[in-house]
Amino acid sequence: MHKSQQNFKNPLKKFEPKGMTILYEDRDILVIDKVGGLLTMSDGKAPAATAHELLNDYVRRGNPKSRNRIYIVHRLDRETSGVLVFAKSEAAKDYLQAEWPNFQKKYFAVVCGKMAEPQGEITSYLAENSAFKMYSTTDAKKGKLAKTGYRVLKETPNFSLLAVELFTGRKNQIRVHLADKGCPVAGDTKYGAKEKSFKKLTLHAAALTLTHPFSKEKMMFISLVPAYFELLVKGAQKLCNAELK
Repeated sequence: MHKSQQNFKNPLKKFEPKGMTILYEDRDILVIDKVGGLLTMSDGKAPAATAHELLNDYVRRGNPKSRNRIYIVHRLDRETSGVLVFAKSEAAKDYLQAEWPNFQKKYFAVVCGKMAEPQGEITSYLAENSAFKMYSTTDAKKGKLAKTGYRVLKETPNFSLLAVELFTGRKNQIRVHLADKGCPVAGDTKYGAKEKSFKKLTLHAAALTLTHPFSKEKMMFISLVPAYFELLVKGAQKLCNAELK
């Protein structure tokens, strides 16, 4: 199995966009490590640069007339950091999206408080209200099925470090499900975190295992958790790194 962990050597470094590290690239896919604060794609509100826009410029190598382009496969919330994959053709995009439920997605999160159980699965139907905020419902007619697995790695008096597995990929899914359990992601004031002194969202997309759209090779891409996780849970980086081996 191919495994990439920030070791891709970019032959066109001068075109590499800011706010991301390219983990892997071939003629079919492009995988990046996104920083928190960077939009995956335009939300139609602020004219801020997005990963999609920056990577379109990158694959055009500075030539605005180039027909090269990037296709969106999935998204990460703006404040979520970590592994994000794009396709370089419509055929690759269609394959990756069709197979997306079969790929493994691992996240790490620091949440406020302590989970009632050391591990478990959270299932609900997620819907969006008029304020564009997601919420859980038991009514299958109102929302889309969402399923999240979690395991506690370490607890402190105020916070818990979790390994999270995403079984479905709904908007804000992890954030809503953990908030439903009374343990919102630290820094996530949108979904109930009251610790306003900590500004960063402590949610990180750490590992993605997929099947290449054409070679059919199994590939795993890894992004190590940001250093600021240590500010809330001492030893977080070491624990998360061990989970990725």
